[in-house]
Amino acid sequence: MKYGRQISSGGVLYRPAGDGYEVALIKVRGGEVYALPKGLIEKGEDPETAALREVREETGMAGEMVAPLGYIRYYYYSRDEDKRYFKLVHFFLLRHAGGSESEHDWEVEGVEWVPAGEAPRLLAYKGEQEIAERALGLLKDSEGDMEGGGERGMQSG
Repeated sequence: MKYGRQISSGGVLYRPAGDGYEVALIKVRGGEVYALPKGLIEKGEDPETAALREVREETGMAGEMVAPLGYIRYYYYSRDEDKRYFKLVHFFLLRHAGGSESEHDWEVEGVEWVPAGEAPRLLAYKGEQEIAERALGLLKDSEGDMEGGGERGMQSG
């Protein structure tokens, strides 16, 4: 069997909603699976730039960098290539900065805004559930800083 390595980047895109926040999840595999937007880092890109690009492509919406959320690691098998990959995916918390979920690319079946507190339960993959929990923690920690327009607590990281 052949082996390979891939490095990707993605994000948790959020926006204020009522008394809390919503996050944008992508729907894949026939619209049955919720996931976070992510994709391969292209030559010459850093993880932050790739995360902003991938979120824009897969959700149709722009984000502004807020904070790193860490990374996940896993293995997967590509039948097309008959290859087992080790994959590392960097994730970042991104503030919604415009665009529309109707403009997502062909790789996803849909995009749905969900309450931030429900995202970890809805996501299909354990590593992404943990990333969503970290994002939720940052959003909860920052609520006091966000009142009155300041977002200082979310800028550090």
